[in-house]
Amino acid sequence: MPEHSHAYKVLENFIRDQMRMSHIYQPVMLITLLQNRGRAQIRDIAKSLLAYDQSQIEYYEQITKNMVGRVLTKNRSLTERVDDEYRLKRFDELSSEELKGLVSLCQQKVAEYIAKRGSRIWEHRTKSEGYISGTLRYEVLKRAKFRCELCGISADEKALEVDHIVPRNRGGTDDLTNLQALCYSCNAMKRDRDDTDFRGIAATYQLREKGCAFCDLDASRIIAENSLCFAIRDAFPVTERHTLIMPKRHVADYFLLYQPELNAVHSLLLDMKTEIAGQDEAVSGFNVGVNEGAAAGQTIFHCHVHLIPRRVGDVVNPRGGVRGVIRTKQSY
Repeated sequence: MPEHSHAYKVLENFIRDQMRMSHIYQPVMLITLLQNRGRAQIRDIAKSLLAYDQSQIEYYEQITKNMVGRVLTKNRSLTERVDDEYRLKRFDELSSEELKGLVSLCQQKVAEYIAKRGSRIWEHRTKSEGYISGTLRYEVLKRAKFRCELCGISADEKALEVDHIVPRNRGGTDDLTNLQALCYSCNAMKRDRDDTDFRGIAATYQLREKGCAFCDLDASRIIAENSLCFAIRDAFPVTERHTLIMPKRHVADYFLLYQPELNAVHSLLLDMKTEIAGQDEAVSGFNVGVNEGAAAGQTIFHCHVHLIPRRVGDVVNPRGGVRGVIRTKQSY
């Protein structure tokens, strides 16, 4: 058996013992380089990665079945579907020269369409221009518990993508609160089915109401904030460090919050919970609640979420927690 070269030994050692993989990318790139005399254009490496991307294949399977296959089969009767296979009708009647001519004609149609429409033809796959970092993508997927936030399917069953709730081209940002995890099917369908004028929604984020205690709040009371909400200490605290988290937009009803605002409120709740627990070792629990409507005790009609730190012994019997809003129902 011939002695292996030093280059082989270095690569073999790396691949066998040193390669640490978070995805298939490293071995696929090396395969591409090894099979192309040690050189490959970035685009060629990207194509190699794409060949392994099951989510892309599944996406275009849906396009084939629900769009192009339906048109050519049901509308034009040029093809027929048998199980998972499409067949071109009367194919056997075509000569080899006729086949070449028809393929060439189709290629010409593709070239003409691309020349006419440019990159716009792929907007259904790239709704927002720009790069989302792997770190930010991970945070979005982690927050969603690796499930599509629309249909609920697990990342194990269908590839997830990071979607801008308000697209960049409508004023949406790359802030974590404006990102959501959608499976490739829901993400692809979103643009076609959602006819909301996002420009109008973007403007409503600036809505404030004169005379509202929270819209006219003294900025010095704000102890933390993000792009869509802020936190203050309650002016009449139930316990020490009782905190309120509220959207910057004037909206009375918690159930009318936009998804980015819900994300923002939840994010700040987590931050405040962590901060309070770190500042006071006696804190061993929290009550989180919203007074929604006058019947539920709401007095300031600007949505706000109560974060109430709890300590052992702060009441004689804490059993029942938030059930105590109706005192006779707290114990059970």
